[in-house]
Amino acid sequence: MPSLPDLSSHYGLSAEQRTAYRRDGHVLLRGVASPDEASASRQVITAAVAQHNSEDRPMEARDTYGKAFLQTMNLWLLDEAVREYTLARRFGRIAAEMMGVDSVRLYHDQALYKEAGGGLTPWHQDQYYWPLGTTNTVTMWMPLVDVSVEMGVMTFASGSHVDGFVADLPISDESEVKLRAHVRERGFGLSHPVDMFAGDATFHAGWTLHSAPGNNSATGREVMTIIYYADGALTTEPANGSQLNDLRTWFPGLQPGDVAATDINPVVYSR
Repeated sequence: MPSLPDLSSHYGLSAEQRTAYRRDGHVLLRGVASPDEASASRQVITAAVAQHNSEDRPMEARDTYGKAFLQTMNLWLLDEAVREYTLARRFGRIAAEMMGVDSVRLYHDQALYKEAGGGLTPWHQDQYYWPLGTTNTVTMWMPLVDVSVEMGVMTFASGSHVDGFVADLPISDESEVKLRAHVRERGFGLSHPVDMFAGDATFHAGWTLHSAPGNNSATGREVMTIIYYADGALTTEPANGSQLNDLRTWFPGLQPGDVAATDINPVVYSR
């Protein structure tokens, strides 16, 4: 069975990077994983995606969400090598330091592979889907291959996390129209997509509005994401069907108001 290099070493964050994340709701970090670490991670994650992703419809038969990417969740429970990546102390420590908390738990991982010719990722807020009573949530978005702007690098609305919940909108054509208009009306500055190298990563808060264009290249955009939240957070009463599904899926056996901690939400980093 393949294994990954040790991913427990410390990635030194600067005060400026922590400040930028808290101000803007997102930050780009270079070299979170080395080229060798990213290459080894890609090998095991891509193999797991090939084994476990069940999407077989042609692009033209999918809706906007389906065209955006091949999404494969909780690979860490299905593959021991991916588990080493998802539970990596280095990544969890960055998440904790960004949020200014002592300890973080795993919500879930998900591979997001935007195929060549894949469609846009509409404007949305990740935390729309999460029944969590905390604003201390963050997603790491790491390309496993070099990703040029034309392949679909994310755009963030800087400072939008401060508003919290905006609208009852899942990722859809409607969210693209209405949340794009909201971003414009609120006058949020937009981050400028830049080329990213394998092992670079963005970290963005759960309420940060973001989107990504389609993949206009002939190469697949292979990205792995990990979602973290502050240890001690409580589950909340689901506000929509998506949160009800997430409560049942990611917090099995818990009721609203319980501490959000199960066997599939391990502590990834604790100071």
